[in-house]
Amino acid sequence: MVLETVPAEYYLLLSAAVFCIGLFGVLTRRNAMLFLMSVELLLNAANINLVAFAFYWGEVTGQTFVLFTMALAAAEVAVGIGIILVLYRNFDDVDVTEATTLRW
Repeated sequence: MVLETVPAEYYLLLSAAVFCIGLFGVLTRRNAMLFLMSVELLLNAANINLVAFAFYWGEVTGQTFVLFTMALAAAEVAVGIGIILVLYRNFDDVDVTEATTLRW
């Protein structure tokens, strides 16, 4: 039985599509949670690229970078949710355009 692999171009097209969706979300959304999810899409698009190139070249360095990127994404979500909670507590909304300053 011969297993055919998916060409690297398909992964790159998937990554470009996910990146475009994330970029559209970052540029158009005003809700802080949707903004945070769009940033996660951008990071996942970069992860898809790293894994695709690691598979294409037959090395594991891309997968190692993906692990670091996932740790960075987890830290970004923790800080982002903290900011969103402060935003909701002070302004009773998670709209990023309403809060121009976060004063005490």
